[in-house]
Amino acid sequence: MSLTSFLRNKDVKDAFKREFKKPRVKLQGELLAPPLTNHYSLVGTAFDYLLRFYIKRLNPNAIEGHWVSEVSLHLLETAQLHDFLGISEVSSVMKKLKERATYKKIVKIIQYGKKVYSEFIETGEMSSDLFRAVLLLAQVDVIYRAVHIDENLGNVDEKDMKDLHNLISIVNPEYFKAKEICMLNPTFGIASQLVGGADCDLIIDDAIIDIKTTKKLELRRDYFDQLIGYYILYKIGDVEGLPPNWEIKRLGMYFSRYGYILFIDVKDVIRENTFSNFVEWFKKRASEECRLHI
Repeated sequence: MSLTSFLRNKDVKDAFKREFKKPRVKLQGELLAPPLTNHYSLVGTAFDYLLRFYIKRLNPNAIEGHWVSEVSLHLLETAQLHDFLGISEVSSVMKKLKERATYKKIVKIIQYGKKVYSEFIETGEMSSDLFRAVLLLAQVDVIYRAVHIDENLGNVDEKDMKDLHNLISIVNPEYFKAKEICMLNPTFGIASQLVGGADCDLIIDDAIIDIKTTKKLELRRDYFDQLIGYYILYKIGDVEGLPPNWEIKRLGMYFSRYGYILFIDVKDVIRENTFSNFVEWFKKRASEECRLHI
């Protein structure tokens, strides 16, 4: 289970819709970096890596969480995926992982990613190696997020590399330069385990920010619910590494193909008189869902 899959449950969707009114916002912008292939999910995950690398160089003191690619390998090596996924699904992936060539390829990808990342932090050069590395890391992420090993593992499309170049070239650094706090891939303490190990993309100062590499510039209901879900997890378990008494006041979404960032004030979407009861319901419902997946 994940936060995304939990939020797909009809009763959960209905509860979020009743409790949280989606802001009426009219987003306007030009599609500056249209997709060059139909590898939408892969490029989106790769850009998540790329933007976080970029933000780390902007904010040298940023606190970094573990890469999902590293977590993928660790969970598979220790056969712990059954805590999150179905046994039959894990067995299939484990069988492929035990093939020596596949295992060695995954290890090499992560080692290569670490090397290229270190070079980028030192030089700031947006090289072809950097674009290749994040695409490979995104392929490894799929093992954890989708319980699947890509048949093309280790190979990348040159057009996807060009797509990433276009996406990073339109980033406004002022959006991501923190005044005090910058966290990459933060998790929500014990609350993350309520939904199978949740992490968000970024925290910049007082805002949780999600990255969306989509063709449409719109605040969809499921996007909004995901942001609210992160905020609820933060209220339940705080954020690992966040200073004591620090307060999240905004929810943000960066639409990477438009170079556009949207912020929503928490006070505008949370009803103080009912929110605490909703959080208690969320904890109970998420716990029930977890038990179904054991």
